[in-house]
Amino acid sequence: MATRKQGKAARIDIGISESDRGRIASGLSALLADSYTLYLMTHNFHWNVKGPMFNTLHLMFMNQYTEQWTALDLIAERIRALDFPAPGTYKEFIKLATIKEIEGVPKATDMIRHLVAAQEATARTARKLFPMVEKANDQPTADLLTQRMEVHEKTAWMLRSLLEK
Repeated sequence: MATRKQGKAARIDIGISESDRGRIASGLSALLADSYTLYLMTHNFHWNVKGPMFNTLHLMFMNQYTEQWTALDLIAERIRALDFPAPGTYKEFIKLATIKEIEGVPKATDMIRHLVAAQEATARTARKLFPMVEKANDQPTADLLTQRMEVHEKTAWMLRSLLEK
């Protein structure tokens, strides 16, 4: 569970218990870690893609990492709104992420396969939070999760379509 330091700030009273907020913040921290890892992977592939699909993939990856960058802020700000610190270091992200970093520079089609798997993993991480979010009656987090799952599932579908013969 996420931890926070008791300070002099006003006590938060948004209708969700501290323990529920902590569990939700922990789940969102895992989502943030997967999202950051996906962002970094996509940006790396944007820089290093080559081959016959270069222009298509270079532009597609740029659109994807740009969208992902914006999402990182939304997720971190939701954690903060729940009154817990958002993780923000590589060390924390590596510990929390389900997505593993890719070493080297894969071929373009392998980049696509890695991104499909990472998009789907991020969608699964978001989906796992729903039971506790619904139980805590946390609609803002549920809305954020729904939006993120929609983006990741659609992006995975679009990437998968490039692999069809």
